[in-house]
Amino acid sequence: MLVLGFMTGTSLDAIDMAVIETDGEAILAFGPAGEVKLPDGLRTVLLEATRQARAWPRGAPEPAIFAHAAEMVAEAHFSAAEVFLQTNGLSWPDLDLVGMHGQTVLHERPQDGRVGRTVQLGDATLLARLCGRPVAYDFRTADVAAGGEGAPLAPIYHLARAQASGLRPPLAVLNVGGVANVTLWTGGDEIAAFDTGPGNGMIDQLVQARGVGLFDAEGALARAGRVSEGALARLLDHPYFAAPPPKSLDRFDFSLDPLEGLSLADGAATLVAFTAEAARAGFMALDVAPTDVIVCGGGRRNPAIMAALAERLPGRVAPAEAHGWRGDAIEAEAFAYLAARAFRGLPISYPRTTGVAAPMTGGKVVRP
Repeated sequence: MLVLGFMTGTSLDAIDMAVIETDGEAILAFGPAGEVKLPDGLRTVLLEATRQARAWPRGAPEPAIFAHAAEMVAEAHFSAAEVFLQTNGLSWPDLDLVGMHGQTVLHERPQDGRVGRTVQLGDATLLARLCGRPVAYDFRTADVAAGGEGAPLAPIYHLARAQASGLRPPLAVLNVGGVANVTLWTGGDEIAAFDTGPGNGMIDQLVQARGVGLFDAEGALARAGRVSEGALARLLDHPYFAAPPPKSLDRFDFSLDPLEGLSLADGAATLVAFTAEAARAGFMALDVAPTDVIVCGGGRRNPAIMAALAERLPGRVAPAEAHGWRGDAIEAEAFAYLAARAFRGLPISYPRTTGVAAPMTGGKVVRP
């Protein structure tokens, strides 16, 4: 199948798109990849939807803004893909399937016997009607309903991507997005995965809270600052780090309060150290030390984060591009791949990736 995958991360910066040819097992070919910046109006609505989601009591009707935001997400995906496909000499009839992750506005991990909650907004029925192709979506809720973490879901793609590249285990893929997560491949089809801690998300929050932009471009602020060991210790003193994997996070699970009184540069430097120290702690929990660590996600573009990871992690730490991977497209590729697996009824989550009791299929498919 020729599949278009969409991904919009919690940084709310862009709609990522990638086309791959796959049967849901092997990756047969890589098509074009690209991104379109998220429209400002949609970003504003999604920020408000996220605010309301975090205040949404269990058992209460879902906030009315969800349906409005889901419709806007679908329309924005369609518009972005129209330009993307035309630019790359493709049209909707060329595609067999579309995979839409949707915009995460809430993710609560299961705790104390209570199942988690996860919400990704995107009107798949509308998107299927607009594009005239089947759309796979809602990849996380079945896993969560079965007691799983619902995240991370890219590990099975990381395995397929590593195998397609002829790479050898033991190998780790560290995705540094709003939240950071690691996939460890130890050989055969054996993978383990979990969220290690914050990625870029807290740095973005800090920069935005101080009113100086949306993110720390090139890690310039962090590189100009000094780490506050006291604030770092307070950040690391969080019960999440004592919990055994597999485990997952929401980008808002950690507070910026320990950074009160720090300059913006020192705060950014401390958060970079937090991301790297949390990753180091996560790697210490792995059964095997990887010989290579492939870093993907927006964090690989932050020299301060990359330097901190190289200093703390085992093995050779390098960005995705060093291995011939498309670093900006990996998650969009992953959801194209997961769409194909959902279409065929193949598992997408596993006991050692989300904590479900047995390998599970997931995702739904809606036809135009």
